[in-house]
Formats: sequence, C-alpha cells, structure tokens
Amino acid sequence: MELQAYLAGLPEGKREALLGRETVDPLHAAFAKKRVVHAGLLGAPVAPGEQQHAWQAAMAREADASRQHAIYLHIPFCRTKCLYCNFFQNATCQQAEDDYVDDLLRELRQGAETKQLQTARIDSVFFGGGTPTSLSPRNAERLLRAVREEFHLADDCEVTMEGRIHDLVPEKIETWLRGGVNRISLGVQSFDTELRRRVGRLDAREEVLRRLAALRAYDVTIIVDIIYGLPGQTEALWRRDLTTLLAAGVDGMDLYQLNIFPGGDLDRALRSGRVPPCADVGGQADLYLAARDFLRARGVERLSLCHWRCNEREQSRYNMMVKAGAVVYPFGCGAGGNCEGLSLMQQRELPAYARQVRAGEKPILMMAHQVERPLQVLADAVVAGLEQGALDFGSLCREEARLGALAPVLSLWQQRGLMREEAGVYRLTAAGEFWYISLTQSLLECLQVLWQDGAPDTADDPLADALAEFLPDVDLEARQAAIERIPQAVREMLRRSSREALRTMFSGMPPADLGRMMKQAFS
Repeated sequence: MELQAYLAGLPEGKREALLGRETVDPLHAAFAKKRVVHAGLLGAPVAPGEQQHAWQAAMAREADASRQHAIYLHIPFCRTKCLYCNFFQNATCQQAEDDYVDDLLRELRQGAETKQLQTARIDSVFFGGGTPTSLSPRNAERLLRAVREEFHLADDCEVTMEGRIHDLVPEKIETWLRGGVNRISLGVQSFDTELRRRVGRLDAREEVLRRLAALRAYDVTIIVDIIYGLPGQTEALWRRDLTTLLAAGVDGMDLYQLNIFPGGDLDRALRSGRVPPCADVGGQADLYLAARDFLRARGVERLSLCHWRCNEREQSRYNMMVKAGAVVYPFGCGAGGNCEGLSLMQQRELPAYARQVRAGEKPILMMAHQVERPLQVLADAVVAGLEQGALDFGSLCREEARLGALAPVLSLWQQRGLMREEAGVYRLTAAGEFWYISLTQSLLECLQVLWQDGAPDTADDPLADALAEFLPDVDLEARQAAIERIPQAVREMLRRSSREALRTMFSGMPPADLGRMMKQAFS
C-alpha cells in the first residue's frame, strides 16, 4: 500500500490526528493537542519468559564502537510529590534509600561484568529520578565511586546529577563534585513563590536565588528547568521568570510545556477548583513564543527546541545523544534504556526490583525489540533533526529513496504554515516549533508505513482480542476507546504481538502497574 493510499483510507478523525488540520492560525490550532510526550517507534514486545535470555545475549556481545554510549541511573525517591508530576514513586526514607542503593550497586556490578559494558566507552552518565540529589552524601559517594571504578568513562564524560534546589548544601555539593559530577540540572519550575508552593515546591524565591548563587562558586555546569502553563501563571509571571533565569548566571536552561496527566493530582486539583486554571494549548503556544522571542533577542543560543545555553560550558550531551539514537544502559528501579536492538523499562516497584536484582536477574518490567536497524537509523535522524528545528529531507532521500513518498506530507505542512523549504531542508516555523513533537511522531509513523509497505492489518487485532479476554466485563466500545488512547507507537507494537504474548504480558504484570494502566486507559 502506498502512503497516500493509506492516508486517504484513514477515518477523518485519525487523519486529522496524524496530519493536523487546515487553519488560518497554525500556532494555536494546527493540532487539537500534542500527540505524545516523547516521539519514537517500537517493534514487537519480547515475551516475559524470553526477556532475561534476550538481555543476557545482548550484553554478551561487544559494544558497537561506532555509536555513543550512556549510563542512566534512576533514583526513585522524592522528599515531596509535586502536583504536576507523573513520575513520583517513593517518599524519601533513609532505610529504604540505604537498601535501594545496596541493590543498585549489585545491579551496577552485575552489568559491569558483561562483555558489552567491558568494551563500551561511556560518554555520558545521568542520575535521574525521582530526585537524585535527595540521596545522603554517603549513598551518593558510594554510587559515584562504583560508576568510576566499574565502567570505562571517556576523559570528557558528562556526569549529570538531576535534582532540586532544596538539596544544595555544601556537604552534598562537595560529595557530588569529588565523585565526578560536572553538571547539575535543577528543577526550579518557577521562581515565583506562590506558583512554586501551589505545585508543591518547597523554597521561596529568595531562597532559590540564594542557593543558586552559592552553587555558582563551584566549578560545575548549572542547568535550570522551568515550566510554562502552570496553574495561574500569566505571561507577565512567565516573562519575570525568564528575566530572573538569565540574571541568575546559569549555564543552560530547559523550558518545558506543562503536561496534565489524566487522573493525576493536578488534573484532580483543577477539576475540584483547588488551584487556578492552567493555560490551554493555545495559551501555552503564546507562552512558548514569548520565551522563544525573549531568549533569541538576548542572544541566548538554542541547542534544541526546548533547551538553551548561555555559554559553551553547557553541552547537553546526554539529551543530545539520546535523541540521536545513542545506546543507553539502564540501572535502577524505573530506569529505561536500549541496547543491541532491545528497548526496556525496568521494574517500577521497589520489592519487585529488589527481588530480581538479588536473584542475579536484570529487573525487567517490559521489553520490546526496536524496529529493524536501518529504519531505526532513519527514525533517529528524523528525531534529532526536528529536535533542532530542521529536517534535511534531501540527504535522507539520498540515503533511502523510499522517503521521497513523504514529500506530500511535508508539502502539506508547509502549506499550513508549519514548515518552510530551503534547498531540500524543511525548517520549522515558529508554529511548527511549538507542534514539533506531534510532527515528529506523525512523520515517524508515516515512515514506518513506507518501510512496511503499508500499515499493519488491524482487522485481525490481537490486542483487541487479548483485552476482550482479559476484561470480559468491559463493553466493546469502551475497549476500543481505550486502545485508541494508547500511544500510536506502543499500540502498533502490541498489535504486532501474538495473542499468547499479550496474554502472558498482561497476566505477568504486577497488580499495581496493571491497575495504573487500566485506570489511565479507561478514565
């Protein structure tokens, strides 16, 4: 099936979700909403009974020296739960943290014994969470020492510690820097005291600025994240945050759009009226454009569509590598990564994580094959290019002639004011930049259709059949609606699975994870 025939055969609603809609106001109305949080493709899932063998086989191979490699360590503890956060796992508890670090060290050492990690040069290490800076100095030192001793870090390896302002005390900072941390990424979200406390942040504006000033005395790259679209945030407050951020002397900044997760704490707070309304998608577009113009007018350099730097100390190496398809070795409860054509998400519940690590297993919750390597390389090029605002379509077509069939899609977006074409390079307009994640995901899905010579045949749908068997009391319409809410890449991955694999996956999921999934699907 040709791509145009496939697109023409889609129901109107699905075609509009994929390609957007005709409008005189593309900044505010090109799509009804952002399609995904992160763009990507997935292949078929690996059955639970085969996951350990698949991972061991992958890690028994030598690392691919032509690719970049990163280590991601997940710290699943936070002192408090922020209202907007969908990643909170566990409240900080010293005994739980000590036990967890013991298990994480076991997992690190098990990984370090494999041929894959014995032959990989690590270009970036990222401590994410959760709140990694919540670790006690002793536990942070234990983990940083293990990373240095167990793995082959590049001389210029970027080591990032993600966290929050409240943890910036001398004992912790000095422990991180002695351990090799050279980049600290802080989730400030807003400098406005009222906005911060409304969403669960601890410190007032004056304390945030005081601690940032103290951190600047150390030789470390400082990154600050702020969010636009928070409850009650006006454009004036947003501009004040941007002005404060530049005056704070940081090296780089991430500007993130607020995501409201259905059924989450923020969603419930908004529905009950406990917090003021958030900007709708059009209002978020205005805040995005205000920040873009504000920073460009002041000569701040953009590394990607949401990441900016004030000087060359900031390289954003981990994020740039991941978007370009680097290998990421995951460690820790809730970590995710990829290696040798496999993508995996690790156990999100501490007991399940500990049980598997102590048994000498990789603590896998879900695993999937990546799409075949040539397609993955093209997909990585699309993601990396659009992350920086441009798609070198001419070069991609020279690498793979089939991509020429994407030209009508790009031309359509050009006509709708989302792109402009210059000598085979499609550059995003301001409106296209705001909607780039939707454009990227749609382009990847069109690319997959081309690669497979047509979309998967869903007339015989193993996902629908498995859900019908697993949820016999849920009517057909509700099940179909739930399937449509599954992100496209995940949905097509599941549809390429056998009924037996899906049945095994559903029955093998921890009850808490299965309950969360079902709650989100049917809410």
